[in-house]
Amino acid sequence: MDDGKPTGPQAEWWSRPPAAPTGRTEPDGAAAAPAAAMEDVTGAAPTRHTPDTDDRNTGGPRPAAETAAPDRPAPGPAAPAPGAGEPGERGGDGGPVRPPGQPLHEPDEYSTPPYGGPGPWAPAPPVQLPTPPHGTAVPPHAAGPASRYGGTSGAGIPAQPPAPPAEPLVPPPARPAAYAQPPAPVPQGSHGQEPAPQHGQWLQYDPWGAPGQPLTRPGPPAGVEPERRKSRRSGAFAGVLLLTLVASGIGGGVGAYIERNGGLTTVELPQAGRDGGDRAPTSVAGIAASALPSVVTLHVSGTAESGTGTGFVLDEQGHILTNNHVVAPAGSSGDITVTFSTGETAAAELVGKDSGYDLAVVKVRGVSGLTPLPLGNSDNVQVGDPVVAIGAPFDLSNTVTSGIISAKQRPITAGGEKGDGSDISYVDALQTDAPINPGNSGGPLVDSRAHVIGINSAIRAADSGRGPEAGGQSGSIGLGFAIPINQGKRVAEELINTGRATHPVIGVTLDMQYTGDGAKVGAEGAEGGPAVAKDGPADAAGIRSGDVITAVEGQRVRSGEELIVKIRAHRPGDELDLLLTRGGKERTVTLTLGSASGT
Repeated sequence: MDDGKPTGPQAEWWSRPPAAPTGRTEPDGAAAAPAAAMEDVTGAAPTRHTPDTDDRNTGGPRPAAETAAPDRPAPGPAAPAPGAGEPGERGGDGGPVRPPGQPLHEPDEYSTPPYGGPGPWAPAPPVQLPTPPHGTAVPPHAAGPASRYGGTSGAGIPAQPPAPPAEPLVPPPARPAAYAQPPAPVPQGSHGQEPAPQHGQWLQYDPWGAPGQPLTRPGPPAGVEPERRKSRRSGAFAGVLLLTLVASGIGGGVGAYIERNGGLTTVELPQAGRDGGDRAPTSVAGIAASALPSVVTLHVSGTAESGTGTGFVLDEQGHILTNNHVVAPAGSSGDITVTFSTGETAAAELVGKDSGYDLAVVKVRGVSGLTPLPLGNSDNVQVGDPVVAIGAPFDLSNTVTSGIISAKQRPITAGGEKGDGSDISYVDALQTDAPINPGNSGGPLVDSRAHVIGINSAIRAADSGRGPEAGGQSGSIGLGFAIPINQGKRVAEELINTGRATHPVIGVTLDMQYTGDGAKVGAEGAEGGPAVAKDGPADAAGIRSGDVITAVEGQRVRSGEELIVKIRAHRPGDELDLLLTRGGKERTVTLTLGSASGT
């Protein structure tokens, strides 16, 4: 049953492929090679011992010629045994030699696989593996001088002769009889001589290979040991890993150096050249340059305490204006030292002071070349005008800050540490947001023309609920207060001329416990006398005990302190219009301010 398939001779299904015909063309020079050239390149051809029985035949003992096989069998045709005649096989019982190419079993008349012709269950023909890229090494003496592959890898590439092994090869253990292969047929030489045994290099011949690659050999190229290649690969990997670690360390060090030093070279940044230092006179720098030579720092020490403040020069005679609370620690026997903006120092003496206005004048002697600071007019100041404060906050001399006038005629009181009210100052102050801190007290507040418009005296402390405090130890929160220079000028002149300052008064005693709106005249005066001084300015104007004064010169008055502040903002002898309430009715009175000596 051929089923349309080729009917020519078929290969045995499970037997070895039949021996090649004697007329097969060998590679050039291969047939002429002597038998010695076909020996193994290792110098020894170890034999493999197989069982004496073969279950694929009759089970009889096998001749010695059949048990000898090359060390490395290959899928190609088996090498003929030396000394054999016509290729063939003996039967298991020592019968006659089987002709070459004859099947191991009798033909099956039914053509039943596996002993018949190829059927639907017949396996595919053996697969010929492609020739390795490196080719198959051919020993130089495997062919004659005319061989085109002699001494090459089979692809025309010169091959290095492999080194002999360190120790002889050990034959593998014998297979069981069930897996023993049938002996290959022994071909007859062309001239009646037995051919030399083929070397392992010739065990596979690739008839479909490209020209120049007729020989194949599985495994690594000849002379290369896999173990040594593996060790070389491991050594290369270790070398690459070590090189990577070294490079990483060097790179990290270089990166850290560059990050810390900004690079491997010196960096030069562009910079503007020096200018002449000229600034506009109305700029903060121009104002500071004009005013700083006239500003001084005062260091005061007494028997119980000491302090630091600021002052400014009033004239060339050496008179310096400052706050009363700055020089108060010196008492009557303390020391006052003045330090100028140039760093020169000089001793100073107290000329006069007034706690009601919180002003004092000291004088230095033996100092020449003083530059007085020009005085402005505080009545010309408007809210929003730029100002500059100069002083020594926390003993940091020649400190300049700037801001604006944020309010005018802000009634404030400062002092009161004694508890009897004798040290309380009442100031109708200028409010500024220029930073003022402890140590700025007594320093000038100047306008855009570097003219003094106020004397820095108090700040609103963030940690105090009692209102503005002079000499407080809290920092600036943008609420600073300065005594108007118009008031300071009058008091300074009196202190320099007489050593004492005068206060304007109306001749009444106020009820400081009154919580209503306005300033209420008390029921009785000091030491049990009348609340309205007899023949005083208030008595002459018709003011009585119990009247509530609500405005001075049209400015609203909300408390007794505010009334005192408004009165002291004027000079003795000034006429003022007062609005008061009596019995639920309002009336206006005019009076002339009297005078009283300060303390």
